[in-house]
Amino acid sequence: MKAKIRGTEIYFDIAGMQIAPVKSDFEERPVVFMLHGGPGGDHLRFKQHSAEFQEVAQLVFIDHRGCGRSKKTKASDYTLENNIEDIEALRKHLGLEKICIIGVSYGGMVAQGYAIRYPKNVEKLILVVTAPSYRCLEEAKKNLLEKGNSKQIKITEHLWNGTFKNAKHVGEYFKLMDPMYSMVSKKKKKPVFAKSKTIWSHEALNQGFGGFLRKFDFIPHLKKITCPTLILAGEQDWICSPNQSKIMAKHIPHSQLKIFKNCGHVIAVDAHKNYINTIKGFLRPKKRKK
Repeated sequence: MKAKIRGTEIYFDIAGMQIAPVKSDFEERPVVFMLHGGPGGDHLRFKQHSAEFQEVAQLVFIDHRGCGRSKKTKASDYTLENNIEDIEALRKHLGLEKICIIGVSYGGMVAQGYAIRYPKNVEKLILVVTAPSYRCLEEAKKNLLEKGNSKQIKITEHLWNGTFKNAKHVGEYFKLMDPMYSMVSKKKKKPVFAKSKTIWSHEALNQGFGGFLRKFDFIPHLKKITCPTLILAGEQDWICSPNQSKIMAKHIPHSQLKIFKNCGHVIAVDAHKNYINTIKGFLRPKKRKK
């Protein structure tokens, strides 16, 4: 499905029921916007590793503008600002009063920006392996020099400089970097990104790392997030380290932090069952006392 909003077309898909039958009754479940990473990725990995959330919520999978199956426009349109405003426009398009958000990696940055700007519209916020400011890049560069090999360090220059040539070039990056992102990939030699069906937008990826990700800073504004917030981090995450999650937990008032041991950036793979149960528990409405 596509929504024509803000001069473009945003692809979205839906899984799960908002009003679901439970035994002999019905329960109303939250609507969760699923924001993917990159920038430049798409929603498909959520369908591989997070589909179980539809047992407690209605899921709205979204491809950011210019990404995945959303409409391609000029590269200068692919900004954090536009991604934030597209979420608000889609919320209105779907006629929703409040939404929950799960933002992973770059999607978590979009989620923070949205919750800061539209706090009354967010019921619950889940920030997964993400960061609150440009400072994460310097930490990631240090981590890469400590943990990466020469080939990984060399190809990642295209990430830092925003110089990927095409989607195939991005695929080559992830083939080399797979063990850096996932402990399952590193220890069991099972590719996580390399065999992904993700439709990569190298334009959006370049716009982010070559531009706006070098200067965004939500830290002074995190106190404006008023909803219950769950923050998840991977202990061995090289690109969005647990230190970044600790900063968010410190500044977001109603937040809780969980760091997954022996996990990299892809905790949905490295600790799948724990990841699913933790988020399902957070999303599930608390039972009222009789």
